[in-house]
Amino acid sequence: MDSPQVGVRSTGVVATLAFAGTVAAIMQTLVTPLLPQLPTILNTSPSNSNWVITVTLLVAAVFVPVTGRLGDLIGKKRVLLALTVPLFAGSVVCALSTSVWPMIIGRGLQGLGMGMVPLGIALLRDAVPREKLSSSIALVSASMGIGGGLGLPLAAAVAEYSSWHVLFWGSAVLAVIIAVLVWTFIPDVPPAATGQRFDALGAVLLGVGLVCLLLGVSKGADWGWTSGTVIGLFVGAVIALLAWGAWELRTREPLIDLRTTARPRVLTTNIASIFVGIGMYSSMLVFPQLLQLPEATGYGLGQSMLATGLWMLPGGLMMMIVSPMGGKLTDARGPKVTLMCGTAVLAAGYLLSLPLSGSTWGIMVSLMIMNSGVGLAYGAMPALIMGSVPLSETAAANGFNTLMRSLGTSIGAAVIGAVLAQMTITMGGHTMASEAGFRTALIIGAGVSLVALAIAAAIPRSKDAGEPESTVTEELADAPA
Repeated sequence: MDSPQVGVRSTGVVATLAFAGTVAAIMQTLVTPLLPQLPTILNTSPSNSNWVITVTLLVAAVFVPVTGRLGDLIGKKRVLLALTVPLFAGSVVCALSTSVWPMIIGRGLQGLGMGMVPLGIALLRDAVPREKLSSSIALVSASMGIGGGLGLPLAAAVAEYSSWHVLFWGSAVLAVIIAVLVWTFIPDVPPAATGQRFDALGAVLLGVGLVCLLLGVSKGADWGWTSGTVIGLFVGAVIALLAWGAWELRTREPLIDLRTTARPRVLTTNIASIFVGIGMYSSMLVFPQLLQLPEATGYGLGQSMLATGLWMLPGGLMMMIVSPMGGKLTDARGPKVTLMCGTAVLAAGYLLSLPLSGSTWGIMVSLMIMNSGVGLAYGAMPALIMGSVPLSETAAANGFNTLMRSLGTSIGAAVIGAVLAQMTITMGGHTMASEAGFRTALIIGAGVSLVALAIAAAIPRSKDAGEPESTVTEELADAPA
């Protein structure tokens, strides 16, 4: 792994996986500029059009841990190539859609693409030289945030100056490019868990539990938190997840080894991931609204969707800039320190946003600071996970960690959405979130970031967790199967 040829090849691997992760994340924000027009475009109600967003979240949450385990069983390159198929098919279906149901189906297929991120991170352990591993993990992991930051202005520009169908034809082309790059640059590494069977029952139980949980969280505000439907979803989630846990502890070859997940180092990292996810997504709900609300409100900044995306663009670029620094910090001080620094920077960004959010440049600076913290945190969490699990479980463990981040974003969307829905003003016959509501949401973001910092500080060192003491790159490269 030290020859110049291998070094060049590893650069292609990292670039391919970072590009794939960025595109997968862009798919989630692709329809954001279209949300106000979707009911008209698809000839449906606003509540039905919201499923275009919700279905992508649900499919990604269910299939990310499943695709991770399949990567361990049959090979990560094969699964990466397989994921480009629904990504392409979903894009084409959406591009040809004129009604809501084909659009929902296409968006669900696109949601499968999120499985590329944890698979790509796990593959780095097999294909990248040890001295480049930490920075490579940081970059590929941060691609989720980079894609989210870049997707909004790109989609807004296309939607404003061209047909909305172009967005999905473009995503279909990107899916083909990813397939070509994966075929060309990604090595066909033998699967680490070869000979083991796929836990189909565990996948079904986990899928049912996650759908019930995330559907209840994401739709609770619309359907009513005390409605029979939402309560039934939460009860179903508890029953299904408890049954899944009992089965995973009994079966010899589980979808996710809960005993490994229960290790203090892994468990604490996953809990921190939930709070980081909440902190990251809170700003994504607050700042676009502040930027676009009319200036007549006294706190809105009256920006167009395209201008809003451009003001938020530097925040996405900061993740790309900061992630290599996070990798160097991880090599020097360990991933725990990097995670603590990331959550501290995220909290500082929220606290600074309170006096700065009255101007466009203030929001841009605040978001740049916040996303720098997210970039550091997102790069550190996979390093902590992969340094603590067997080689045969790296993709599945990374998939579960990605699921924890997604759970955090869903909880963040529900909590911030409820706050903004309750704290409102009425102007010109329209009801909108009040300035106090936005400030409360920013304070909540600062609070959960500080909680994430406290949890990160509680992550035990390797020897404290009953694992061999070693450097970070040694943990990642040489962890025994």
